[in-house]
Amino acid sequence: MRLSRYFLPVLKETPAEAQIASHRLMLRAGMIKQSSAGIYSWLPLGYKILKKIENIVHEEQVRAGHIPMLMPTLQSADLWKESGRYDAYGPEMLRIRDRQDRDMLYGPTNEEMITDIFRSYVRSYKDLPLTLYHIQWKFRDEIRPRFGVMRGREFLMKDGYTFDLTKEDALHAYNRHLVSYLRSYERMGLQAIPMRADSGPIGGDDTHEFLVLAETGESEVFYDSEITDLTFGEREIDYDSVEQCQAVMEEFTSRYARTDETHDEAVWADVPEDRRRVARGIEVGQIFYFGTKYSEPMGAVVQGPDGKQVPVHMGSHGIGVSRLMGAIIEANHDDKGIIWPEGVTPFDVGIVNLKSGDEEADAACEALYASFVKLGLDPLYDDRNERAGGKFATMDLIGLPWRITVGPRGLKNGVVELTSRRTGESEELPPEEAVAKIAAIYGKQ
Repeated sequence: MRLSRYFLPVLKETPAEAQIASHRLMLRAGMIKQSSAGIYSWLPLGYKILKKIENIVHEEQVRAGHIPMLMPTLQSADLWKESGRYDAYGPEMLRIRDRQDRDMLYGPTNEEMITDIFRSYVRSYKDLPLTLYHIQWKFRDEIRPRFGVMRGREFLMKDGYTFDLTKEDALHAYNRHLVSYLRSYERMGLQAIPMRADSGPIGGDDTHEFLVLAETGESEVFYDSEITDLTFGEREIDYDSVEQCQAVMEEFTSRYARTDETHDEAVWADVPEDRRRVARGIEVGQIFYFGTKYSEPMGAVVQGPDGKQVPVHMGSHGIGVSRLMGAIIEANHDDKGIIWPEGVTPFDVGIVNLKSGDEEADAACEALYASFVKLGLDPLYDDRNERAGGKFATMDLIGLPWRITVGPRGLKNGVVELTSRRTGESEELPPEEAVAKIAAIYGKQ
């Protein structure tokens, strides 16, 4: 993409309403525009990153054997009345009536709808286990929406639902989701710690939240520092293996890590004092096992091996896709702007022409641009007739992990400058070597 042809409405001044770094930087970088309180338009740069996050989530869910689908945003209130949650959910639910005077709602979650789908088509234990998921916009009418996409009213979420014959099978599905989530977050350049949490209005006894440590986090968290040394890495997991998924679950949850809602001082006291940490965390996902909470009242039953009808055991598993963007920025920024990890960067590399209009500089930039495109990479070429300082400031603000600077002086020596946004370190290389180094980073040799 050539920046002269892109829609990137960057702001020089920080909007007064932005209180945390991610909100400030998303507004300044031209990624979002507020439509109304807690509701945003996603402008091209923000939308591009949102789709990258969404694609990672999709890929890891499919890798784990989960099946994608799509449910509507508007739901009938009848299903929620059947489960008993319609009146219990609270004022966060946006309740509406259609022209036939039927009670409807803008879905904050989909347990009831997915249970209705399941009971309509699944009759036998032979059709289990089953995991269905979708990525869909949700709405919760927060009383005080704030912090941009971190606590908005409309948000994009992946919610998945598991159906199993027994509790043991359902807990394997729980562990399988924990593994897939760990892999997803690491691909985004995040360390998200699974912490024992409260189930809230979803219900159930077994639940973990995934939290990214950040000073602006809304939750106070207590954890054993050893947990921050754990990484999922490149390990391969057979998702059908109960033993492998259970081993990962135990590895990442055996050390103390809890939100303030479930913090236990007596258990906390057993953690060696030099390893106790108290911090703030941003929730980016949660997994639940809630047994037959929805299947029993809504008649989601199957015929078991003995021929008897039994309610299925269910779980619900969510990832805050749009919230993740804010969390990634909170964990990856400096006073100049955003620093995107390679896995979610909107463009793989930025090309800055220090002297647009100079025949040799223009030709070198065009050649670099063509080389990256040919390799299947996505460059952003700042070809504007602007001052060099303004071009650098824009690149730093939007946070591309790598920048190639091209100018007449360097070209006389046969080199361009390659700069890492994260470290600030630069090196001079021949253009073809700079291309090869970027290609190697993204596995495009």
